[in-house]
Amino acid sequence: MKKTRALCVVVSLLLSSAALAQEPVYLGVSIPLSGQFASYGNDIQEALELGRDEINQTGGIDGLPLELIYEDSEGDPQISKRIARRFTEDARIVAEIGDFSSTCSMAAQPLYHRAGMVQFSPTSSHAGFAPGSPYSFSVSGTSQGQSSAIARLAVERLNKKKLAVLYQNTDWGIAEQQAFVEEAKRLGAEIVAIEPYLKELTDFTPVLATLQAAQPEVLYLCSLYEDGALISKQRHQLGWHDVIVIGAGPLHSQELLDIAGEAVEGLLTTTSFFPKDPRPQVQDFVQRYEARYHRTPNLFAAQAYDVINIITNALKQVGTDRQKLRDAIAHTRDYPGAIGKITFSEYGDIQKEYLLLQVKNGEFVIYNDED
Repeated sequence: MKKTRALCVVVSLLLSSAALAQEPVYLGVSIPLSGQFASYGNDIQEALELGRDEINQTGGIDGLPLELIYEDSEGDPQISKRIARRFTEDARIVAEIGDFSSTCSMAAQPLYHRAGMVQFSPTSSHAGFAPGSPYSFSVSGTSQGQSSAIARLAVERLNKKKLAVLYQNTDWGIAEQQAFVEEAKRLGAEIVAIEPYLKELTDFTPVLATLQAAQPEVLYLCSLYEDGALISKQRHQLGWHDVIVIGAGPLHSQELLDIAGEAVEGLLTTTSFFPKDPRPQVQDFVQRYEARYHRTPNLFAAQAYDVINIITNALKQVGTDRQKLRDAIAHTRDYPGAIGKITFSEYGDIQKEYLLLQVKNGEFVIYNDED
């Protein structure tokens, strides 16, 4: 009888150990799944779920499945802070992915910092975000890098000197336009008009009329693609056609073309992800994404896909200890991502190279100076 009991205890312990061995590795995801930025959150979610399923199909994290715990930030910084508190207090969660906007990410940053948990945003580009904590990372590149590249496009490649700026009045938009204006002025250009707008605005006609009256040669839109599409349609309706429109990186999206149509013909922007890029990392990702979702991925999806794979690589190296995971991510070098080779600076951000794109005949193509 004693032997039987002892055997039962051993079997029970073995079964418990086996159950524990199958406990998933959890990542928290804080993104807008409702509200104004929900479409961007959807782009991120689709890419993360594609990446998670591929990871699990190839053995997970040393045999353990990877699982994602989603929370809807609604694009609200206060909600992002509450989510950060829940995530950091949940012992199961080893790292967080998010948020979408720099404003939300920076609001939640102190909580992740105090908890020593990785906060890894696919899209936050504010120059103060990644350097704000050793636990914060972003693959978006900084506002200065991309906006400066756009300014050089306007002044040096297009040879235009009179520029106007329309920007979303958020942390991201302010940082983007400041970098653009600073570089443009350094290159000898004149900013003839600059106007902010609230992200809830839908009637841009009055502000566009003000900008048009300044007679700029170039209009720089520091907008996301939904705003950019609406602005472009209303500019087109105003009959303001004698201006070159260039835009921030988020305008590179199929959704912009679908919404705005001919109103964005000729628009110029920059990107670090182009679905027609022949690199194997790009084409493999694009083909898998299109097969699953029946649409072409955009920059936000590509960046989110790289984030989950970078975290997975680090988890396979060091396990789930939060500090060790942070250190492994920080030492990522030349990771072959969909957005190019990724190496983190000492501040947790990356330096990126940008392609110049133009909308021609209803699609984005690589910009040709001779056209």
